[in-house]
Amino acid sequence: MKALEYAVLLSPLSEDEGGGFVATVPDLPGCMSDGETPEEALANVQDAIDCWIEAAIDHGRAVPSPTIAHERRASG
Repeated sequence: MKALEYAVLLSPLSEDEGGGFVATVPDLPGCMSDGETPEEALANVQDAIDCWIEAAIDHGRAVPSPTIAHERRASG
């Protein structure tokens, strides 16, 4: 599946939460992943995006367009 350009928020996790980083996708409710490093969290969240989109399609739900793509088109 071709990756779309969804905005990703990357945040550190506290030691109480296990450390590392969490990556969330605001345009896709509930879509998130984590990793020991920022790079690992970003790689993992790409898999989560692919799974989220696949599940939405399988259930006949709409897949939101990436907000960041709309912003680029509007400003470009």
